[in-house]
Amino acid sequence: INSVRVSIAVKQADEIEKILCHKFMRFMMMRAENFFILRRKPVEGYDISFLITNFHTEQMYKHKLVDFVIHFMEEIDKEISEMKLSVNARARIVAEEFLKN
Repeated sequence: INSVRVSIAVKQADEIEKILCHKFMRFMMMRAENFFILRRKPVEGYDISFLITNFHTEQMYKHKLVDFVIHFMEEIDKEISEMKLSVNARARIVAEEFLKN
């Protein structure tokens, strides 16, 4: 085996999370060249894909690659949660202003 593709689907509990996840993943895919193992296009049915080749395992520590993928996904989950909280807070403020008038 000379490569492994790791594809991950991010949890999307509601429509807001689906939209935020889609937009965020598009943003990340445009910057895929900055991440050695991130693919520009995920496998169908998944949100993000990594391709780890034999070259990567020879040039980098294997446990660091695993740590990177795990940390990367934790950060994405955290970012999407923060964006959702921000959208909900903004929607609440807009609704309150609308109902005042």
